[in-house]
Amino acid sequence: MPTYEYICNECELAFEAVQSFSDEPISICPACGKGVRKVYSNVGVVFKGSGFYKTDSRKAASASTTSTPTTSSTPAPAPAAAPVAKSTSTD
Repeated sequence: MPTYEYICNECELAFEAVQSFSDEPISICPACGKGVRKVYSNVGVVFKGSGFYKTDSRKAASASTTSTPTTSSTPAPAPAAAPVAKSTSTD
């Protein structure tokens, strides 16, 4: 269950309350009996595990949707060598 922070509008007493999401918010200060308000602050979030980076959720693209060739287990043929010019000079 989440912990909520409240502050009294009159005596400025700050207190916390552990409440369920379905519970009604506290509206009366336990010290002076006046109205209170809920205090909102930033929440520290730590993402652990896979799926939090854009590369974690991407699926491999299929060959029909991309123009890049797919890799296979057979090696690609070696590029052809450039022809070598023969020397025509005589000694």
